[in-house]
Amino acid sequence: LSLMIENQSESIQVIKNNIGNIEKIVDAIFVHISLSNKSRIIYAGAGTSARIGVQDGVELYPTFGWPVHRVDFLIAGGKEALLSSIEGAEDDQKYALKMTENMSLSKNDVVIALAASGNTPFTKKILKESKKKGALTIAISNNPNGLVLDYADYKLILDTGPEVISGSTRLKAGTAQKICLNMISSMLMIKLGRVKNGKMNFLVANNEKLKKRKAQITLSLKK
Repeated sequence: LSLMIENQSESIQVIKNNIGNIEKIVDAIFVHISLSNKSRIIYAGAGTSARIGVQDGVELYPTFGWPVHRVDFLIAGGKEALLSSIEGAEDDQKYALKMTENMSLSKNDVVIALAASGNTPFTKKILKESKKKGALTIAISNNPNGLVLDYADYKLILDTGPEVISGSTRLKAGTAQKICLNMISSMLMIKLGRVKNGKMNFLVANNEKLKKRKAQITLSLKK
């Protein structure tokens, strides 16, 4: 356990080393998404990377009130792959092409693609097609030599190195991806005015706990 936590902690340093690049990406997304009220934030990936993208994206509505129709996902193997492993999904470039066509990607959209290996064929194809359609493309790779980086307007290398369990990218590679997306989406929502004085002023109160929290936030912001 001590070895695992020490290994995981390396993710934090990798993120710290990339603060400047993350800031540039946040600014670019903010400018791009502010151009149209139809702009979407679209997360793309396979396996663990896809699941981490979905984790980040689905929280934008309840936490920040970001419209549900302005978030989408391009997942290797489709939604079924979120709960199980779909054989060959990450290599299926034809499915990637079909998904980008069905989603009607446009120049208004932002596509954030994650790939621990940096070479996932599905993710490369998503980025290539997204760029063709004029979308703003961001590639996040844990491999500095990842080919996905060649298909993006903005690239972020989270070089976390070998895992404590060899090849298990759900560990510190996944941790770095999650921290990175937390920072990007949270800072973006702050810049869009969906956080005030450190409080979630667009919080969606859909249960008793959140209704109380919403009331507390509203009261504190009036003071």
